[in-house]
Amino acid sequence: MHLIALALYHRDGRPTPRVVRFRPGTLNILTGESETGKSAVLSIVEYCLGRQTFTLPDGVITDTTAWYALLVQIGPTRLLLGRPTPKGASTNKAMLVLGDRTLDVPPADQMHVNADATAIRTELSARIGIEEFRFQPPAGAGRHAFDVSIAQAVLLCLQKQNEIANQNLLFHRQGEQGIAQAIKDTLPYFLGAAGPEQAARRHELAELNKALRRVNKQIEEARRRVEGGEAHRIALARMAADAGLIDTVPEAPTATALDTLLRQALDAVPDASFVSGPDTRREQLAAERRALRSQLQEINNSRTILDSWKEESTALTSELHVQLSRLKPIGLLGDASHDRDAHTCPLCSQHLPIPDPRVSELQELTRRLETELDDLAALQPARNQHLEALEAQTREIQASLRNNAATLEALNASDRQLRQAQDQRTYLAHVQGRILQELQRTSPQGKDDLGDLLRHGDRLTEQAEALQLLVDADEVGAETENRLNEVADLMTTWARTLGLEHADTAEEVRISPTLLNVILRTSAGRLPLTRIGSAKNWIGYHLVAHLALHTYLHRHNRPVPGFLMLDQPTQAFFPEEVHDAVTVEDADWEAVRAYFSLISQAVEQNEGALQVIVCDHVNLRDDWFQQAVVENWRGGVALIPTDWISAES
Repeated sequence: MHLIALALYHRDGRPTPRVVRFRPGTLNILTGESETGKSAVLSIVEYCLGRQTFTLPDGVITDTTAWYALLVQIGPTRLLLGRPTPKGASTNKAMLVLGDRTLDVPPADQMHVNADATAIRTELSARIGIEEFRFQPPAGAGRHAFDVSIAQAVLLCLQKQNEIANQNLLFHRQGEQGIAQAIKDTLPYFLGAAGPEQAARRHELAELNKALRRVNKQIEEARRRVEGGEAHRIALARMAADAGLIDTVPEAPTATALDTLLRQALDAVPDASFVSGPDTRREQLAAERRALRSQLQEINNSRTILDSWKEESTALTSELHVQLSRLKPIGLLGDASHDRDAHTCPLCSQHLPIPDPRVSELQELTRRLETELDDLAALQPARNQHLEALEAQTREIQASLRNNAATLEALNASDRQLRQAQDQRTYLAHVQGRILQELQRTSPQGKDDLGDLLRHGDRLTEQAEALQLLVDADEVGAETENRLNEVADLMTTWARTLGLEHADTAEEVRISPTLLNVILRTSAGRLPLTRIGSAKNWIGYHLVAHLALHTYLHRHNRPVPGFLMLDQPTQAFFPEEVHDAVTVEDADWEAVRAYFSLISQAVEQNEGALQVIVCDHVNLRDDWFQQAVVENWRGGVALIPTDWISAES
């Protein structure tokens, strides 16, 4: 699989995209000044190959571009992989078009979503020859199974500028969570040290072990039921006896006697002699209680009226006596035996020449007062008699209310007894249910079931042991190291060619599949890259490792894309803020030329099977270098054309 072209489509829909073309099977150099978009090329390629996360930083590229497209070639087939600029940090939308060698980058109006990132990865995986299988981690590894695809293969094909100069990491995205383990899990497959058959055996072994654990658990449960069943059955029999379902249980009943007792308890019929009729009597009592309370309220109202009348009569009588007492001291009434009139003075009894009308009025008032007092005194016995009658009625109604409450309490007591009887019936049903469950679990077939489980467990154990021998015989780790020996031969030769530190004295330079880094085997022991200084050496060892690895993959026709992208492999030779390496005079140009020469040599050795794409500041004048240049982004030329930027502004 090689890259043919990279295309960017403007947001305004202009028909012609910005296209960067690559030559398959050769060295492709994209050189230019800083901030021209060189490093973005690798991120765009990875995004078009199916990565969901969009890693391009916000800027002129994301502001102007609506679609990214990558044209790849796998044998006689070309595939156009399109991805729209996501609205957020990620997207699954994609475009996928298949064709022959005539397929090229389409105009903008033909870009539309017809697939997703998963479809891209699936199609690419199948076409580069990745077998369809699911990697099963070892039992207890604590990580999830996953489908092997181009998502893991492409990690061997990319080197960003902060990765190629990293002494701690060798592969792309190795520092991200879960990626290092994914590389360790799949590297043996991509090297040819393991395949789907090993994964299938591991999966089958894991499933067998799960089944064996389940059977062992069932065996333990069955054994506990058989061994501890008798004591449990005795306890159930005694519970049934306490509940009255059976007679007493012997101290040490035989299994047959115990089984008979439990079946008798199960067949016993609980007493159902309780009546649950309609609650009409309770309703009658409630109606009677309401009527009695209503009558009592009416009597209380009548007593209130009589009491009020009594208070008013007492007040009136007192007032009348006060008035009469005021007339008597002045002798206004005189002798009651004399007949007095208006011509006689009430004080001296002499004849008045002119009658005094007030005397008659006072006499009339006195007579009325005496009459009213007599009437009030006559009414008092009748009122007292009525009050006594009301009190008698009150006592009678209160007695009726007490009788009503006593009857209601008796009904409630009857209901409680009924509920207790129902609870007892429920308890008996519970005891019988437990007995039925025990009889079913410890039926005569119980011991036979245990025997069947033991035989099934033995068969599973034999199968698991046989499969474990096959898995152990796979020796994936040893075979991986063996495959890496061939890679190490090339790495050692090329490291010495570049004159990398310790390479001349090292017995071997190789990739460690456990460290996922370069190590040197010396007479003093292993020397990892983390203990070697200088960014020049880190980059150099990265170069020889990836070039040697891809050469091995090509020789053995392994299912890994046949391209390698390197971003800024000569960064260690220039100032950190270099704008254009061409302007740097004091750089170690011979070392730079040696690095590019090695890349070119490795590409030639692979005879068209390896495509290397390098994005760098360097622009050597050597003919072989200039022939490899596919883009030179200087003098205003960049990934994003100037007219795109002016259109945006």
